[in-house]
Amino acid sequence: MKEFIKDVLVAVVIVIIITTVIKPTIVKESSMEPTLYENNYLFVNKLAYVTKDHPEHEDIIVFQSDLDRDDGKGKKLLIKRVVGVEGDVITISDGVVYRNGYPLEEPYTLDGYTGGYLTEFTVPEGQVFAMGDNRAMSLDSRDPSVGTVSEDAILGKAFIRLFPFNEFGLL
Repeated sequence: MKEFIKDVLVAVVIVIIITTVIKPTIVKESSMEPTLYENNYLFVNKLAYVTKDHPEHEDIIVFQSDLDRDDGKGKKLLIKRVVGVEGDVITISDGVVYRNGYPLEEPYTLDGYTGGYLTEFTVPEGQVFAMGDNRAMSLDSRDPSVGTVSEDAILGKAFIRLFPFNEFGLL
């Protein structure tokens, strides 16, 4: 009986540790295609930015937005790619994203084209500029309803895709 109780306690401790560090997430929309598709099941590292100072370029982050959920139960969680970090100057012109004056190579985008125009926007301190990989369908930092993302609103960094199984792997 002591072994059974010990096994149960070890299992409970492991579950607590995992749920403290990892947040399971399901992709709900198509804004990150072709990198992530609707109903992909991901793990998000909730401690990614505790162990390092700030998000980095190209990190895929999950964050709490100010957008209302469709079911009226709180605010939407969004998943996007970090394009700019604090102090970066972002410009979007003729379908190309520029960071600090240099065009970005973005092979992960769906169409290789970014709509909209933005002129020399400086990412504020403690914020990131984030966009979906499916730029035509992404509601992201280009839109004032989302805007730049406060580092405090970031829940973590997506780091592994669990499902579908044929696409299992690190992001």
